[in-house]
Amino acid sequence: MKFTLSWLKDHLDTDASVAEIADTLTDLGLEVEEVVDPADALGAFTVGFVKEAEQHPDADRLRVCQVETDEGVKQIICGAPNARAGIRVVVAKPGMYIPGIDTTIQVGKIRGVESHGMMCSEREMELSEEHDGIIELPGEPAVGTKFTDWLAEHDAGKVDPMIEIAITPNRQDALGVRGVARDLAARGLGTLKPQVIAPVPGAFASPIGVRIDAALKDKGCPHFTGRVIRGVKNGPSPAWLQARLKAIGLRPISALVDITNFFTYDQNRPLHVFDADVVQGDLVIRPVDEVTEYAGLDDKTYAVEPGMMGIYDDAGLESLAGILGGTHSGCTEQTVNVFLESAYWDPVTIAGTARKLKVNSDAKYRFERGVDPEHTLPGLEAATQMILELCGGEASEVVQDGAPLDVARAYKLDTDRVASLVGMEIPAETQRATLEALGFTLEGDMAHPPSWRGDVKGEADLVEEVARIASLTKLEGKPMARTQPGVPRPILTPGQKREAIARRSCAALGYNECVTYSFIDAASAARFGGGQETTRLENPISSEMSHMRPSLLPGLLQAAARNQARGFMDLALFEVGAVYHGAEPEDQEALITGILVGHGGARDRFGARRAVDIFDAKADAEAVLAALGAPAKLMHLREVNDWWHPGRSAKLSLGPKNVLGAFGELHPKVTQAYGLKGNVVAFAIHPAKIPFPKAKGPTRAALQLHDLQAVERDFAFVVDAGVEAGALVNAAAGADKALIAEVRVFDEFIGGSLGEGKKSLAIAVRLQPSDKTLTDEEIEAVGAKIVAKVEKATGGSLRG
Repeated sequence: MKFTLSWLKDHLDTDASVAEIADTLTDLGLEVEEVVDPADALGAFTVGFVKEAEQHPDADRLRVCQVETDEGVKQIICGAPNARAGIRVVVAKPGMYIPGIDTTIQVGKIRGVESHGMMCSEREMELSEEHDGIIELPGEPAVGTKFTDWLAEHDAGKVDPMIEIAITPNRQDALGVRGVARDLAARGLGTLKPQVIAPVPGAFASPIGVRIDAALKDKGCPHFTGRVIRGVKNGPSPAWLQARLKAIGLRPISALVDITNFFTYDQNRPLHVFDADVVQGDLVIRPVDEVTEYAGLDDKTYAVEPGMMGIYDDAGLESLAGILGGTHSGCTEQTVNVFLESAYWDPVTIAGTARKLKVNSDAKYRFERGVDPEHTLPGLEAATQMILELCGGEASEVVQDGAPLDVARAYKLDTDRVASLVGMEIPAETQRATLEALGFTLEGDMAHPPSWRGDVKGEADLVEEVARIASLTKLEGKPMARTQPGVPRPILTPGQKREAIARRSCAALGYNECVTYSFIDAASAARFGGGQETTRLENPISSEMSHMRPSLLPGLLQAAARNQARGFMDLALFEVGAVYHGAEPEDQEALITGILVGHGGARDRFGARRAVDIFDAKADAEAVLAALGAPAKLMHLREVNDWWHPGRSAKLSLGPKNVLGAFGELHPKVTQAYGLKGNVVAFAIHPAKIPFPKAKGPTRAALQLHDLQAVERDFAFVVDAGVEAGALVNAAAGADKALIAEVRVFDEFIGGSLGEGKKSLAIAVRLQPSDKTLTDEEIEAVGAKIVAKVEKATGGSLRG
């Protein structure tokens, strides 16, 4: 949204500077994106007086002028036809930048005669396109006076600062200069000038009627108004109007079109003018019934689809309702009779049509956000007055169909809620005065929002308005009051604590945390067990974000693929986040997932580099589970989901049903689908399924230390190739649970003299006595138990 300072002052009586206005707007929530002040580029130009002007000795069209400046008399060569003695001019001294010719002037010689500056034309200073001669200042301004000071007093429009603000979707009222002025007046930066729009009496009955199709009155166009104005003269608009439109980046076209553009920005009231002599019959707002080629005023042709909303006459489609007028009935310099239209259009309908046709216009931008539904007829009357004033003519009676939307509503104003919701102490009288300044009507403790504030939809919005005008910069940080003395109770839930522990643990293991979107494409969702209708989004951001994710792996794999595409081949990534198995709250679950891609180890001549494998994922999964309090001994189940490698992955489980997580290589089809190179292993953990400790105390369990020497013995067993190492380890550990502290596999051998279908597994058993040193006989007895247990559990034998 752009406007100039003088435009703002049409609605706001204020002496505030541009800087004050800009700071206040940002503080009010209307963030200032840019301030363009033409005076900044002209600040060094000064007033000079031409004392003498003689013919250049070697050029017929040049004059050698002696110009009095604030630095004394300067000799300046000038080729302007009006350069002569006795006039006041605008002087640029050597070293100054001339914006209109993009040049920094210097002392130079022109045909052998030195020139110490320049006398400027309006085009050279970017004040207008006038360049037939240098500027002649009327009157007798003092020599050395800043030219910008003279302009501010005599022609301020040429140095009118332009302000651009960013408008959030909920502040549609600020898409008009008057809405911006209203906010500033409520803050106290000036007084809002009254606006009285008197109806223009109709001199004759309108020859063009209007009608809204019944199908669109409820959802499309509830109110359509208009009138014929005959005998207008459609020439160039006045200089002040052209200057304002140019300042905000609009190209002046003609008086009629410029007036509609003016009210679009001035009142947030888009309008449209039809050439009444081209319109055949009445104007009807109805749905498009067949694909129609439509030539818009933006010089583009659109294929308007059935169901879209259009304004028709007997000849066909004349306007894309609320979005873009057509060339067939557009106004030209030959137009003498016009039909001025003002209507309210449904925001959703306008937005849907504009997106399908990829049309962007000032009218569409405002209607899709919502304009004041009660300003349809007043906007028509105000525009009629300006057309009659600038273009002449005679207005007909108003014709209309439908009625303004009923947006009357009221919310209770609880003046104590400002302190509880915002934390600011604002007197009740100030709160009421603020709302009244913003256009609210107060009846007792009920506040009625004005029709132009469609964003106010509850009591909290009233508090927001009061706090916004009071300025949230006045908010002071204060400690929250405690309900009881002492240390407050922890507020984090056990699940939240576990998520924090998981993040620290993964980071300590060397992983980098990722935060990916909860939305993924349908193919990825189906690949990881999702993609059902219950998790599909009704209005996705894009086709690649159509479903809620059933797993964290798709986002991590996509992140890994993007990194590999940029040369980072070896990665360790993790994420802690929610996944979705259905549409209900209970179908949401928190997961901890990590992936390893490529190689591990240091990349130097001393480091051992190898491809990551299942054991890396297993070690990291067990480390995270241990940090979260999971039991040390877990079952390993072979039945895994389809996205895991069927022979190089497993589930970690407490019993056959309570699965705590999974680890292993991903299926080759999955890694190929994401274009990943190298080995890819991963783990996924369900933190909510880890049992919480039964004992709840503030202290940790006592540290158990042993003062007796531990004993280690190695055993090698020949077993069938299909025997799992875990079964052998569990059998050995069960031989003497009180004495055996640890059993681990340290070697596997296949082939040689073992024969087909056999392998050798070597284990190290650590015996930890607690009350006395073990004798050789006791150690041998435990060893015999271990051998017997393993042989019974695995069918193997002790290797000779």
